[in-house]
Amino acid sequence: MKKWHKLTLYILLTVAVISAGVFLLARKPVPEQIVYGMSFNTLYADELNLDWKEVYDAIIDDLGVRHLRLAAHWPMVEPEPGVYNFTELDYQIARAEEVGADVVFAVGRRLPRWPECHVPEWGTQLNWEEQKAEIREYLKVVIERYKGSSSIIYWQVENEPYLEVFAKEHCNELDEEFLIEEINIVRELDPTRPILVTDSGNLGLWAKAYKYGDAFGTSVYVYFWNPELGQFRTAIPPWFYRFKENVIALFYGDKPTYLIELSAEPWLLEPVVDVDVETQYSRMDIDKIREILDYARDTRYERQYLWGAEWWYWLKLKGHNEIWDLGKELF
Repeated sequence: MKKWHKLTLYILLTVAVISAGVFLLARKPVPEQIVYGMSFNTLYADELNLDWKEVYDAIIDDLGVRHLRLAAHWPMVEPEPGVYNFTELDYQIARAEEVGADVVFAVGRRLPRWPECHVPEWGTQLNWEEQKAEIREYLKVVIERYKGSSSIIYWQVENEPYLEVFAKEHCNELDEEFLIEEINIVRELDPTRPILVTDSGNLGLWAKAYKYGDAFGTSVYVYFWNPELGQFRTAIPPWFYRFKENVIALFYGDKPTYLIELSAEPWLLEPVVDVDVETQYSRMDIDKIREILDYARDTRYERQYLWGAEWWYWLKLKGHNEIWDLGKELF
């Protein structure tokens, strides 16, 4: 056999073996039914000049959401050193308990929403070692206060801590040793509940976030925008999430996994209130949301938490009800 024939055969065999491996590792059962949840963020409701309680009640009572992801942002919880504010979270947890909703409760310095790492004004004057001491105390106070709640099913420790390429100017380098310490602190304070660690679906490697948590959550962003490229769509196919999860599970075992952040709001560089609705809709509208839901369905995560209800409600108050009404169908 001529050398080039052999080379061609080897290449074809290699491609066939790799393709078969990818096919097998991209397999995941199709859920009988996708269970939808929703993130809620008090700080984002405030940014939209909304009454956070009104928005939260509408999410529970009008949309009918029964799977929530809430966040104990450090500046909201401890606005002054040693002075704690639990007004918002007490209400949110009480309402979740009242309607029988379950909650993924996020704690730490890096939590959902820009600028990713949320530090109270007084904390910005501290060096990192001093900040860590304060974060340890904040974790202790928050966990002790809410660990008796029947609604909380997971403690989420930090948010996408390994996504160092995003918001680095606010978060600096990852202190992995301290992340592991935070996880251990939460585990010791409440050994009855599992810990969720998250990583970016588009940019994350997943391995360490998957390794250190009892469960793993990832994000799915389909549409992006920046000044240089304008709007663009992800090139990652939905099956790649299944493939990546199965590869990681080969090393660290099977764990519960969730689509913890499914973006259904426009990608903006300015506050929503400063951008006209037409521009917002050019980057995210009901047709794109339907497309995103179809995309996410093909990732085959059984539970998927949407992201953007505060914006949906803001639009509703402006007379644009269509996305809010779509949410009613989902929930």
